[in-house]
Amino acid sequence: MIELFSAEAMRAADDRTINVYGVPSGTLMERAGTAIADEVAAASDRSKKITVVCGTGNNGGDGYVCARELLSRGYNASVYALPGALSADCLREKEKFNGTYAATVAGDVVVDCIFGTGLARPLAGAFADAVAAINASGAFVLSADIPSGLSSDGGAVLGAAVRADVTVAIGALKRGFFLGSGPDLCGRIVLKDIGIRTDGFPHASLWEDADVSRLFPARPRDSHKGTFGRATLVCGSPRYPGAAVLAVSAALKSGCGYVFHACADERLRYYVLSRCPQAVSVREPDLASDCVAVGSGCGATEELYALLCRLLKEYKGTLVVDADGLNVLAKYGKAALKDKNCRVMITPHAGEFARLAGVKTEEVTADPVGLACAFAREYGVTTVLKGPGTVITDGQNTAINARGCSAQAKAGSGDMLAGFMCGSVARGLAPFEAAVCAAHVLGSAAELAAEERTCYCATADDILANVPRAVKNVIARGE
Repeated sequence: MIELFSAEAMRAADDRTINVYGVPSGTLMERAGTAIADEVAAASDRSKKITVVCGTGNNGGDGYVCARELLSRGYNASVYALPGALSADCLREKEKFNGTYAATVAGDVVVDCIFGTGLARPLAGAFADAVAAINASGAFVLSADIPSGLSSDGGAVLGAAVRADVTVAIGALKRGFFLGSGPDLCGRIVLKDIGIRTDGFPHASLWEDADVSRLFPARPRDSHKGTFGRATLVCGSPRYPGAAVLAVSAALKSGCGYVFHACADERLRYYVLSRCPQAVSVREPDLASDCVAVGSGCGATEELYALLCRLLKEYKGTLVVDADGLNVLAKYGKAALKDKNCRVMITPHAGEFARLAGVKTEEVTADPVGLACAFAREYGVTTVLKGPGTVITDGQNTAINARGCSAQAKAGSGDMLAGFMCGSVARGLAPFEAAVCAAHVLGSAAELAAEERTCYCATADDILANVPRAVKNVIARGE
């Protein structure tokens, strides 16, 4: 399990390392610059022209150390210096640099040392021009700590951002590497330990296959279908019959014993059964189920809201609220989430979450972890905020799922996630773990489907077909 930190946590860790553990800031900068130089040297040779683009803050200071270190090793390195008042540490390192300054951002290798994790405003002026020049250079690009212009908290592009081939993460990995545009901009990520003490600071977790594998324990030979729980899905409508098929199909592959499809519409019930004969068709939600999922493809009606309110009060298990279930809460009253007698999981994408939380979508993409955690704590729910890097939190524990690809950017992906989550809770996982498991497995299945079909051509059916392979791979990595 890998720890991912916010900009605030990294600032606090830096401060503690310097002021409590007594490591001078200059020492940390020397270590950071040398670590970056090591990666530049590994990616280049002494015949290549290397341009280190230095900003005015401590990230720029790292760059001056890097350039000086490369020169000492015989590399052809120069500095392109951006204008402005320099931080004390940056000024000290610039005064030590006695190499040449480049007039333009050009070279075989460009090292991006413009901004670090503390950036919180859109790039403009000379800084935005430098980023544009780096991206247009055609050079091999290494970014120091984080691609300049990328938000370290939410992975949003702050006006403009460097597209790196390699990101040399200093001290710890940042949340923004795996959220929003982070995966597209960071390239290969290399973590360098320079002695920053991050222990004890809040962080999100990145679960790997070996971590998820423990969520698939060996199944006893003397088990039966009753051993692995009951899941009920209230999903689909005459307009969206496919949502029901996909949600039910995913639940059937989750490992639970029984899957019920609850629907009053006879035509839809037979349609689902014709494609999912293993499911049990019922007219009303089975309140004896271990988990009930509501909302996928149902239509945002007052009737659905009334059902949801009834389940929140009368049901004693775990309730997954997806899609139109979220829409009716936003439309008719989310206060119902506080008047509940069951555990609740919600599965919004950014737009649904914005409507539910009463914020702008841009605010969600800027700080998905912070907003998801705050909502989870306020309403006592497990929040699964779907997106390019799904955020999963119960308000205490937070995970970011990095598995998946753009093959999931199609109708049906959310239905499958809700179904697999529902079945995973039914077979015995806690809500937080069930969400991590479902996001990881379906993301892995999407990657497998994309290998076979490409991200353009892979469909929800192709992802479903690869779920068994994904689960098999996860289990194997834990053995």
